[in-house]
Amino acid sequence: MKILITGASGLLGSKVVEIISNNSYEVFPCYYSHPIHINNAIKLNLIDKDSLMKVMEKVRPDVIIHSAALTDVDLCEKEKELALKINSNSTELISNYAKKLNAYLIYVSSDYVFDGEKGNYKEEDEPNPINFYGYTKLLGEIAVSSICNDYLIVRTSVIYGSKPARDKINFALWVLDKLSNNKKIKVLVDQFVSPTLNTNLAEMLLEAIERRLTGICHMSGATRISRYDFAKELAKVMDLNVDLIEEARMQNMNWAAKRLKDSSLNVEKAKSTLNTKPLEIGEATRRLKMEVESYA
Repeated sequence: MKILITGASGLLGSKVVEIISNNSYEVFPCYYSHPIHINNAIKLNLIDKDSLMKVMEKVRPDVIIHSAALTDVDLCEKEKELALKINSNSTELISNYAKKLNAYLIYVSSDYVFDGEKGNYKEEDEPNPINFYGYTKLLGEIAVSSICNDYLIVRTSVIYGSKPARDKINFALWVLDKLSNNKKIKVLVDQFVSPTLNTNLAEMLLEAIERRLTGICHMSGATRISRYDFAKELAKVMDLNVDLIEEARMQNMNWAAKRLKDSSLNVEKAKSTLNTKPLEIGEATRRLKMEVESYA
């Protein structure tokens, strides 16, 4: 089975490549501006139709995992045309190729398709994005569901992991870096999310491929938690000074784009469907600690 992965140099994509490559599949990792030096790696410009066509025709994948996206929420608000090209238009192109090649498409979407007013969102809840990033991800979902015959839309939330990706540090590593250097940090006490360990998500995606699951599924961490309490959980599991973590509030943030107050996802469907379960925060952070220590 040939599996093509977009965004393979990213936080999720790199872990998906690692997990799937260990399962005897023929993997084609795609990157754009951050080269990856592994077998079958391909440079791919998502917004260049000719580039995309050449890659799809050359590989002719059986499975496509589309994890690439412009995820900088404020940049999406400022550069709307670019956000549309990367997050929406490219997804439409990929969906058309998936249909043409009779390939199974997994589209990695976001909790930001919702408005954040109630949290604990289920798959059937009505999307209502409040910023342009969320809007472009929703357009991607619409393209996938309206074009593809064989697809899975996966919504997730605040992905974190034990290694930086594309020279960017994820929230968990930012917290650990600051606290390890005895620096105080301010973290939001009034924003609730479902933090997702990239390893756990990658393993769930592998199972989805093997079972050819379809529709929409929320695959995030299993715990609704504020960013503040998440930071404290990280500090505790890594034996760092919790007192360095100070409370901040959303009203005092200077953001270009609106943020969701509660984008937590209900993962009961994933729990009941998958053998690889979404992890509760305690188990996930313990696993993160093991990974961090193994890389040290």
